[in-house]
Amino acid sequence: MKLRDYQEKAVQDIYNEWAQHRNVAYVLPCRGGKSAVLAHIIRHNQGGACAIAHRSELVSQLSHTLARNGVYHRIIGAGSIARECMRVQLLEYGKHFIRRASPVVVASVDTLIKMDRNDPWFKQVTLWVCDEVHHCTIKNKWGKAVGMFPNAHGLGVTATPLRGDGLGLSHDTDGVLHTLVKGPTHPELEQKGNLAPFRIFAPTSDIDLSNVNITASGDYSPDKLRKAVHKSHITGDVVKHYLKIAPGKLGMTFCVDVQSAIQQALEFRAAGVPAVMVCGETPADDRIKYQRMHQAGEIKQLVNVDLYGEGVDIPNLEVISLARPTESFSLFYQAMCRPLNPIPGKEAIIIDHVGNVARHSAAWMRYVVGGEWSLGRREKRSRTAQTDIIHTRTCPECFAVYAREIGPVCPYCKHKSEPISRNGPEFVDGDLHELSMETLMALRGKIDEVVKTPYNASPVVVASVAKINRERAEARERLRETMLAWQMKYGSDDLRRDQRLYFITFGTDVATSQTLNKKDSEILNERIKREL
Repeated sequence: MKLRDYQEKAVQDIYNEWAQHRNVAYVLPCRGGKSAVLAHIIRHNQGGACAIAHRSELVSQLSHTLARNGVYHRIIGAGSIARECMRVQLLEYGKHFIRRASPVVVASVDTLIKMDRNDPWFKQVTLWVCDEVHHCTIKNKWGKAVGMFPNAHGLGVTATPLRGDGLGLSHDTDGVLHTLVKGPTHPELEQKGNLAPFRIFAPTSDIDLSNVNITASGDYSPDKLRKAVHKSHITGDVVKHYLKIAPGKLGMTFCVDVQSAIQQALEFRAAGVPAVMVCGETPADDRIKYQRMHQAGEIKQLVNVDLYGEGVDIPNLEVISLARPTESFSLFYQAMCRPLNPIPGKEAIIIDHVGNVARHSAAWMRYVVGGEWSLGRREKRSRTAQTDIIHTRTCPECFAVYAREIGPVCPYCKHKSEPISRNGPEFVDGDLHELSMETLMALRGKIDEVVKTPYNASPVVVASVAKINRERAEARERLRETMLAWQMKYGSDDLRRDQRLYFITFGTDVATSQTLNKKDSEILNERIKREL
C-alpha cells in the first residue's frame, strides 16, 4: 500500500525521534490515515510487534489494515473477532492473514492485561503500537498493557492528544510518551482532498444544562446529563431534522444512554427510516452484522451509545446527528469526524442538536486549525471559568453553522441577522463599519487621548507625564506593527471580515486595541505574536 507524501514524512520523523526517545506519539486528524502509518512501521519492524486497541471494532479494523498491507498476524481477543476478520479478508483478498504463530499481534487491551507477563513473547516484542493513545496514562489499563513489553519502543497514535480530566500524556507528567510528531492539520488535509468537506447544522433545542455539573473527568455528570436530555424534545427533533436536511442519507446518531437510544431508533423506524440501536452490551456478532447491513444501505441509521465515537472506519457514512452534549473536545471531534472519509462528490453533514459545535469552537480553532497540540497537562474545562469566544454563527433561518467572521449574512440562504445594537464592538463582532457614528467618534477620542499635565505642575511631574505618554505611544506603535504583521498573515481582501476575525481571535476590536495603556498594549502584543 503506497503511502501519501505526509505519511511518508511521518514515518521518517518517527524513526528520527526513536533515535533519541523510547516512546513517540503521532498526531493526525481523524480520517487522515494514521492506521496506514502504523501498519507500514509494523511491517518493517524487526522482531515482534503488538498493536493495541480497546474495542472489538477497533481490533477488527487494525487487523484489516495489516491485511491490506500484507502483514500476517494473530489476534488476542474474543474468538468471534478473529473469525470475522478471517471472513472479511477472505471476501476481499481471497485469503486471510491470520496466523496463530505470528510474532505480530493485534490485541484487545482488556484481554492483553490478563495474560501471564512471563510469556516469552512479551520479551520478544520490539514495538508496541497503541491506537487512540489519548486513553493511555501510566496508571490505567493501557499504561499497564504497554508496560508489559520491556524491550520495546512505543508508538501511540491519536487525533486528539488531550484528556478531559486534564492529565498529561507525557512521561514526565501522567503518561508514557516522550515526544510528539505532528502531521498536517485538518484544513490542510481537506485542501489536499484527503478529508471530505462538510456542512454543519445546529437546530434550536430546548435542552437545559444549567443544573448539570462538570465532574473530575472533565465531562458532564452522567446522571444529571441523562435527566436533562430525557426532559428535552431532542429525540423527536433528531428525526425531524434528519428528514429535513439529509433524507435517505446513510447516518449515525450519538445518544446519551441506552434508554434514549432505544427510543431514538423507534422514532426513526416509526418515520420510515430503517434504524437499529447499538451499544457496548450488544453482542459482538450482532454489532458486526448491523455494521455490515449499514454499509449495504439496508439500515439507514446506526443509533449508538459510546460505541462509534472514535477510530471506527465507516467509509460510506454521510451524516451524523449529535444528541449527546459533551464537554470533552476529544469526544466531540472524534464523533464529528466519522463521516469525513473522502468520496468524490461527497459533502458530509453534521447535525448538532446539543450545542457541541459552539461549545468547542475555540478549541477547534486552537487544536484542529492551529495544531497547538502538546503532551502536557492542561487546565480542565469549567463552566464558571470558561471565557472562550464562540467562533461560529448559526443562521436562525436555515440552521446552517458558518464561521463567525463571515458576518451576519448566511452564506447558504442569504438571511441577514441584525445586531441588537450598534453601540459597541461586541454587538457587531468588531466590524467598525457596522458601529454607530457616536461609538466611532468615542473610539477615535480614546485613540487620540493623552495623559494631561496638571496645572502648575512641577518639572518632575511634567517629566513623568511626558514619559508616560511617550512609553504608551511607543507601546501602541509596537502593537500596531504586530497587528499589521498578523493582518498580512491571516488577512484577506475583505477588510470587514479581517476586522471580525481579529475581534473573534483576540476578544477586542481593532480600534479599541489602539486605546490601551502601556501594560495592556504589551500584553496584547505578546498574544498576537504567539499567533504569528
